[in-house]
Amino acid sequence: MTDLLIRHVTAVTVDAERRVIEDAAIAVTGDRVDAIGPDAETAAAHPSARVIDARDMAAIPGLIDCHSHAGHGLVRSLGAGDGQVWFDACAEIYARGSTVEFWRAEARLAQLERLKAGVTTAVSLLGGGADVYRTDDPAFGDAHCDATSESGLRTILAVGPGRRPFPLDYRHPEGSALSLSFARQLEVSEDLIRRRNDILQERTGVCLIMPVYHAAELAEHEAEIRAMSEAVADLRARLGALFTQDGHRDGTIAIARDLGLLGPFALLSHSVDLTEADFAALAETGAHIVHNPSAIMSVYGRCPAPELIEAGVTVCLGSDAGAPDRGFDMFRHMAQCMHYHRRHFRDPAYMPPGKVLEMATIDAARALGLEADLGSLEAGKKADIVLVDMRKPHLWPSNMPITRLAHFANAADVDTAIVDGQVLMQGRAPGRVDTGEIFEDAGHELNRALKRTGLEHTTREPDGYWTSTRRGTDRYPVR
Repeated sequence: MTDLLIRHVTAVTVDAERRVIEDAAIAVTGDRVDAIGPDAETAAAHPSARVIDARDMAAIPGLIDCHSHAGHGLVRSLGAGDGQVWFDACAEIYARGSTVEFWRAEARLAQLERLKAGVTTAVSLLGGGADVYRTDDPAFGDAHCDATSESGLRTILAVGPGRRPFPLDYRHPEGSALSLSFARQLEVSEDLIRRRNDILQERTGVCLIMPVYHAAELAEHEAEIRAMSEAVADLRARLGALFTQDGHRDGTIAIARDLGLLGPFALLSHSVDLTEADFAALAETGAHIVHNPSAIMSVYGRCPAPELIEAGVTVCLGSDAGAPDRGFDMFRHMAQCMHYHRRHFRDPAYMPPGKVLEMATIDAARALGLEADLGSLEAGKKADIVLVDMRKPHLWPSNMPITRLAHFANAADVDTAIVDGQVLMQGRAPGRVDTGEIFEDAGHELNRALKRTGLEHTTREPDGYWTSTRRGTDRYPVR
């Protein structure tokens, strides 16, 4: 007997034929989709003890966020929009003010936000800001992975070395100084990959990351950067792990190729103001691009996503995490992607609704090397299914489901989230986690981190929010 039967749903399959099946049924056995088709015949052939009546709902594949940051969920508003203050606060908290409990509380909060938004798989860097990764001890990565296991969702945790020069100035959780070496960060990364990298069965994946280096820094420190790149590339090859980088622009993809870092296993985020050499490097290596249309970097430069796609590059979407001015709502990022490129070309024909939905589902799965299991609703694939409640004023009348999903839906419209055939949320009520406890822990751990670092003042909203068309220049000194 089928374990779960979803009936009378509009199934947006994103399969090879891009079928949209009205009044469909989806049969789930174990962790896989057993069958999908018209309700009358599929339901009759797959009796089930558990049935979800999904009238007026749309079923889509679980959304995939290919670039985000752990830690950011607790620091999302610090600095009130002043980017430099926020970056400095991230560096201080992540390297010198955070504990294992901080990372666990943040991961639990982020997973709750993803669950509520229908994001069933995400790549999450263990830190960020100015390449500050908490890889001095595997306990921090384990805390993130444990929170993932608790939630039932999937995350691929990106771990690796921070930015030169080494050693880095970190602090142990109890407060003592820590001089962190490149070798130690690589050692911790290898340990986490060997123990926690099983995204399909355990739902916790681990990949490697290293900073993006620009031409000027490479010219000055070439021997050191090449040696570090070779060490990271060798570890990645030995472990068969994915590789990602945060913040490519203006020729750095070609540099990463020349450093031996790229291949079809690589996801490169942001990627703005690319050069002809960058395009050539992508064609040569088969690396993939993660477009973050809502990120600050997409204000400072432009990711040429349509041109990349037309050149044969796989381009997927990323949220860039829950800070400092965005969140995990992939519907928001799909809409932003459409408007971003239409405004650039002054042409509303660019980035149609189906394409941006592909970028958050099947294209993302392809970039992660998981297209055989994730990214579409098909028999034999993992049962990662999201039900969107379409009986809402902003999603009605009932027609054109792809248009409604991409243009008008938002995270709050997600009713049900299913991963590996397990119903993690139904009627917007999470079934596995204690939301009150998650909120309380998150607030408590942020306050503790702010007190440790003396950054309580970064939570004050400035007077420059009002009456002016441009925020004032008052700065928050980071002590």
